Amino acid sequence: MHYEIVMAGTGGQGIMVMGQILAHAAVAEDKNVVWFPSYGPESRGGTSDCTVIVSSAEIGSPVTSTPNVLIAMSQPALERFLPNVQREGLVVYNSTLVSCPAGREDCQLVCVPASAVAEEMGNYRIANMVMLGAFVALAKPVSVDSLCAVLVDVLPEHRHNLIPLNESAIRRGAELVQG
Repeated sequence: MHYEIVMAGTGGQGIMVMGQILAHAAVAEDKNVVWFPSYGPESRGGTSDCTVIVSSAEIGSPVTSTPNVLIAMSQPALERFLPNVQREGLVVYNSTLVSCPAGREDCQLVCVPASAVAEEMGNYRIANMVMLGAFVALAKPVSVDSLCAVLVDVLPEHRHNLIPLNESAIRRGAELVQG
C-alpha cells in the first residue's frame, strides 16, 4: 500500500488540518507517513495544498510531482493539480464547488458533494471532514475509526467542542461513497 496524496483547495477550507488528521491516523496505525504542507503567500482565498504520503514500506522522498491521489476542494485546485495525477490515479473532488474534470478518463473520478453535505449538517466548515471520510472509505489508507480517534490530538483544545460534529462529518462522507 502506497498513497501519494495531494490535498488542495482554497485557503480557509481546512486543507492543512485534513492532511494532519490523515497523517496522525496513519501514525496511530503504525504506517509510514509524511505530511508536507505547502505555504504560499496567501492564507484565505488563495490555493492551499499539502502532500501526505502513507505507505506500508519506507518512504523515499517527502514530496511527489506525480501523486496517485488528488483531493480537490476547489476548481482552481483541481485545475492546478489534475494534470500531474498518475494514470489510474484517484481524483476525489468537491462536486458542490468543482465541475466534473474533463480529459482524465485514465483516472478514477469520484464526485462528493462535500460543501452541500456540510451545509445540510449545519456548518459549511466541515466540508473538509466530509471529503476526508469519503476518501478514506474509498482508498482505505487508514480506517475511519482511526481518523475519528485522532481528532482530539489534532484539533486545538478550544475546538474540542466540535469533535462530535467533525466525527459525524467524517462518517457521513464515508457513507456517501459506500453504497
